Parts: sequence; structure tokens; C-alpha cells
Amino acid sequence: MTDQNHFHLYAGDGTTLGERKLALPDFEELDRMNDPAGYVAEPGLRDAVNVALALGQPLLLTGEPGTGKTQLAASLSRELGLRAPLVFNVKTTSTARDLFYRYDSLGHFHDAQFRREGQVAIEDYIEYEALGLAVLLSQPSSEAATFLPAEYRGRGPARSVVLIDEIDKAPRDLPNDVLNEIEAMAFTVRETGRSFRADARFRPIVVLTSNSEKNLPDAFLRRCVFYHIEFPDAARLRQIVERRVAPGDAFSPAMLDAAIERFEEIRRLPLKKLPATAELLAWVRILDRLQLDARGAAEALAFTYSALAKNEDDLIKMREAFGGRRS
Repeated sequence: MTDQNHFHLYAGDGTTLGERKLALPDFEELDRMNDPAGYVAEPGLRDAVNVALALGQPLLLTGEPGTGKTQLAASLSRELGLRAPLVFNVKTTSTARDLFYRYDSLGHFHDAQFRREGQVAIEDYIEYEALGLAVLLSQPSSEAATFLPAEYRGRGPARSVVLIDEIDKAPRDLPNDVLNEIEAMAFTVRETGRSFRADARFRPIVVLTSNSEKNLPDAFLRRCVFYHIEFPDAARLRQIVERRVAPGDAFSPAMLDAAIERFEEIRRLPLKKLPATAELLAWVRILDRLQLDARGAAEALAFTYSALAKNEDDLIKMREAFGGRRS
């Protein structure tokens, strides 16, 4: 049994770690959990990615949260030998222009009031977003350096993976508004009149995700390669855990099987928010740290369900279904 004193770092009584002769652990395991090298793509997803690459079309992924939609972009970048993906997180207020660049009109107006004429360059108030950066990075460095942030200069021409995350959050018109720009991989900065077009040899690879909160326009869907990621079955859950978590020597295959079985039982409960693979990985780490068996004493397991539940009602349901204290 693991020394639980090394788990209970916070005592809640005002005593310090030094007084209890403990130290904070490092977080190397978290790095492993997020490492794209540990990503496991099901065969259908692998094929969909290859179709999208062959056609040069965006790949649209749906599936419930936690099925690996977002992480696919990092896995794709790694396997293709590209840098980390450029990410645009869609908001309810996002416009088509926002995917390429943002113009700080207020900052420009303010500075123009306090500087002499000619001292304010409009380019200083243009910030290029994921798709805009990808288009610029496809250009020779000598041509794009003026417009790129310092950390991106000297990297072109290069191909990029662009992740447009949760496209279904956008206003209804955004997907259609951005169709032509994505197909042509070109855009114009209205404030300067300057246009940019990606070099065809370094055309960005676009991955879009959707939680299916609302339907996307048919015209947009026709221009995408589509794939729905089903929630992993027990065999794939085990594979995901083994790739992303390094269990201790005492955490046996039987204990992992028991954890996955209990996890699937929990997902069958009438919960408001079903735990996903990220929650499973966190839960397995806690079980491993404390060397707890998911088939063990209900009272010992009760507090670990906090890693799976995301609201009070679900936590109560888990504890009531499998025993243990209510609160």
C-alpha cells in the first residue's frame, strides 16, 4: 500500500509541508497524459484524416466531449513532423474575419489622438489569428516576417495544422461566411487592403471540432470531410490509459480492468455530465497513487469520485450507486 501521507499534501489544519516533512511532487505524469505521442486514433478516424489530406479539405470531427477531437490536431502535427497546431477557440461572438486576424480599432484610435501624424502605423494594430498565421507561414520568411509575431519569424515557408475548436459555438452565418476563404486559403485585411494567399505547396491542414450543440449549414458540411468519434469501448479505454498513464508496479492489469468496468457502470448512471476519458485518466492516477482497487471498499473509494463528477448531484448519485458516504 502506498504511503498515503504522500497523497495528503494539504492537511487543512494550518501545518506546512516542511513541518510534516513532505514536499510537493512534480507533474511529469500530466505531461505524459497530454503528450500527443500517446494519442490512439481508431481506424475510422485514421482513414478520415488520410482522406482529408488527400483531398485538401477541412476535417470536421464530432463526438461527445472527451473523445479526443481536440487532441487529434496535436497528434496529426506530431506524426507529420510539423510544429504544434495553431488554435482558434470559437466564441459565440466570433466572425469570419476573427479566424484570420483582429484589428484593435480602439487602441488605434486612442494612440492616434496622442501621437503625431505619421507615427501610428495601422499594421501595429493588426493581430493575426490561427488561419492568418498559417497562411503567412506558408510564405517565404523574407516576405512574411514583417507581419508575423517575433516567435514565428524565420519559420517559413512551412505547413501548419490549424485547429478551429467548437465551430458550433459560432453564429449561424460564420461557417458559410468563411467557406471561400478556407477553400482558397486567402484573405484580405480590410483595414490595409493587403491580401494574402497560402502557397499551394504549404497549404494549411484544417481540423474543425463540433460538440453538435447546433446544426451546421449544409453548404459548409459539403466542403468538409466528416467523422464522428464514438466514445471508446472498454478495450480502447484500456489502450488509452496504458498509453497515457504509467501505472505503479502494484497497479495490476486486473485492477485496471476493474477501474474501467466501474467507469463504464458510472457512465450508465443518469448523470447530468458523463465523465469522459480525461476524467478516467485522472481517476486512474488517483487509484494508482493510493493503490486502491475499484472493486474495493465503497467507503475507501467514495472520495475518489470527485475526479469523475463535475457537479454535486452527479457526485451524490455515484456515491449512492456504489456505496460510501453521501457528502
